[in-house]
Amino acid sequence: MAKYGEGDKRWIVEDRPDGANVHNWHWAETDCLEWSRNLFSKLLSGLTVLDGEGNLYIKTKKVEKVDGEAYVNVRKGKIIPGYEISLTLSWEGEAKDSDATSLLKADGLVEIPYISDENAGEDPEFKVSVKDEGPIGKRLKDAMFSKGKRLILDKVRVFEETMAKGGPAKDELEVKKVAPKAQSAATSATASVAKPKEAVEKKEAKKKKGFKTITLTEKFSCRASNMYEILMDENRWKGFTQSNAKISKEVGGEFSIFDGSVTGTNVELQEAKLIVQRWRFGSWPDGIHSMVRLTLEEPEPGVTIVNLTHTDIPEEDRYGNSTVVENTERGWRDLIFHKIRAVFGFGI
Repeated sequence: MAKYGEGDKRWIVEDRPDGANVHNWHWAETDCLEWSRNLFSKLLSGLTVLDGEGNLYIKTKKVEKVDGEAYVNVRKGKIIPGYEISLTLSWEGEAKDSDATSLLKADGLVEIPYISDENAGEDPEFKVSVKDEGPIGKRLKDAMFSKGKRLILDKVRVFEETMAKGGPAKDELEVKKVAPKAQSAATSATASVAKPKEAVEKKEAKKKKGFKTITLTEKFSCRASNMYEILMDENRWKGFTQSNAKISKEVGGEFSIFDGSVTGTNVELQEAKLIVQRWRFGSWPDGIHSMVRLTLEEPEPGVTIVNLTHTDIPEEDRYGNSTVVENTERGWRDLIFHKIRAVFGFGI
């Protein structure tokens, strides 16, 4: 991802003296890093995580660091956010006994090392540390992770959604739309074609909506029954992905993998032969589901060929990122098939 301010000068046009970017034709780039720091401080400071549950009291203190880069590009009214940042948040906790006597007060940190526009809508890595690593300190740390993770990542999701809408550039765009109206009658004439312009943009957006198909063929040194069991067993999924998974083994049953980032339903199951499922990623537009078909063939004992066909994958996610198909194919290859080989020793 190109760094803010390093774009080709031929494409990033300086603002006009009157501050107008007519029809938003040229790239308008806004640095959002400091704005991101302020937003995270507002969203994450002083949050109550636990208020006496299990005699534990935990809350966030303040955002210690937000490093990296964040910007928003706008061209012809289309908002294109970009960010790769790390975040460090301090927290404090106290454990009391049944008589409300304090047992330990401890401080710690929450680290989210990689928040990226490419992974918007997915849960990033979430780390919790505590200064006192004794038994009570560990209890506070575990409670901060289990109870604070969802609370904090929901706030991160607010940041992602706000960036997708333009972040600080949204307000600037509104100002630039209104200011020329007060300055000249000529600009008000431009406003008269606003509706047709919007119609054209909506039509262009509609054209961009599409779906793709992924096909992969992978060979494994195992029986087809072994591969089927791995793909349909939640404990094995947890093992090779190092993430939470819940998988029904019944047709019509639901599943959730990769800490809930992917959810779906079993459509057709034939043991050791076929798995057909409806898949949905949390970052996809509402109502969009894809279809996964995995056929297992065993041309000779101990050798299994897996044929994957993944259809109806949207070209863009809900945030306008156009790397959905590429990321999905990489996920199948690197996070599923290659991990199965490495963990279970099924490589050929």
